Amino acid sequence: LARSIQHTSVRQAHRKYEPDFHDKYGNLVLLGGAAVFTTVWGYVLTQLGMEWGLSPVGRITPREWRE
Repeated sequence: LARSIQHTSVRQAHRKYEPDFHDKYGNLVLLGGAAVFTTVWGYVLTQLGMEWGLSPVGRITPREWRE
């Protein structure tokens, strides 16, 4: 058993390494995703007209109490 495991590991070590999808395109996909993320959030934060004051003081007026 140990000899067969040794043979298998030697055989795999001598096999030529072929790059897979992640080796070929991994960084490209990562950069593309980062660009889309940045573009979408840049649009959301600048164009949707949100008000970024976090304190509600002076903005929220209480309604009259109904009995």
